[in-house]
Amino acid sequence: QVQFVESGGGLVQPGGSLRLSCAASGIMFKSYPMGWYRQAPGKERELVAKIFSGGSTDYVDSVEGRFTISRDNAKNTVSLQMNSLKPEDTAVYYCNVAVLAPKPWGQGTQVTVSS
Repeated sequence: QVQFVESGGGLVQPGGSLRLSCAASGIMFKSYPMGWYRQAPGKERELVAKIFSGGSTDYVDSVEGRFTISRDNAKNTVSLQMNSLKPEDTAVYYCNVAVLAPKPWGQGTQVTVSS
């Protein structure tokens, strides 16, 4: 079955960096655009970074220039390098296919930005 396993979250001070990783299984990984989503307390889950099979990327304005998404189609993994983190980046981060109908969600990884 489809499975996404996210890792790499943690507690970091404002201005710090984290690198999130996601291992995907049960899908034709290289056929899908992949995305990193996040859900902050009391808010809807939002797609913050997207990468197409060929490597082109797209970001929401709030993370543009600070976050970098990448993928390894041979290993079925997708990563998110997060720099210059802000308290408003605090959320649970998930990876999933970046299409209208996402697959079942993984457990996510908690990112907390606080001094």
